[in-house]
Amino acid sequence: MKKTLHPQARAAALGAALLASAAAQAQPTMPPAPAVVVQPAPMDQATVSGTVQRWLVNPNGEADGLLLQDGTQIAFPPHLSATLTSWLRPGDSVQATGWNRKDIGVLRATTLQSQGRVVQDTPPAPGQRPLPAAREALTALQADGRVAHVLFNSRGDAHGLLLEDGTVVRFPPHMGSAVMPLLKPGAAVSVRGWGTRNALGTGIEAAQLGANPNSLQDMLGGPAAGPAGAPPRRP
Repeated sequence: MKKTLHPQARAAALGAALLASAAAQAQPTMPPAPAVVVQPAPMDQATVSGTVQRWLVNPNGEADGLLLQDGTQIAFPPHLSATLTSWLRPGDSVQATGWNRKDIGVLRATTLQSQGRVVQDTPPAPGQRPLPAAREALTALQADGRVAHVLFNSRGDAHGLLLEDGTVVRFPPHMGSAVMPLLKPGAAVSVRGWGTRNALGTGIEAAQLGANPNSLQDMLGGPAAGPAGAPPRRP
């Protein structure tokens, strides 16, 4: 005689079968992949020598770097500007010791030597800070020209352009990707911003930058004309 399961027993058996089937098909849970941490390229101590081609001027009108004839960029704190520019001139030989990355041609100098003189970037004593250098008020400036050199900071980020006429254009490093087509020698550039023009050269903080006056991009998060007065100076 054929045995018939009670409806409740049949439902229980079916549920058990379904659970067993699901367990057989379940895949083991894989742990999440570890986050990839990109380490910055190491800085190495180095010494470079060469002939000064020109000063690199910031928007405050201070030299905060120089360009050698071979294209090497030497960066130094702007508080050394007055000391260095008082006796070092384009055409002079210079030796700089500091830190750089092997993949970029920028040296962050801690010591500069020329003509028997040595200038060191000595931190102020604890509790003391150097007096700020006298600065002229920033004025509205504009420039149109072609790129001679792309300027980098010591981390390897593009943060400026040297135009063929000697004008130095600075912009925030994080904006480099927005103007990538301009970051090459020979590229046409139009800039509107604020800065200083003096005996050392012309430095402009780019408020707007583009390939021509009709393709300007905002670089500072505000209108190119700026407020009624000069914007804050760069530190």
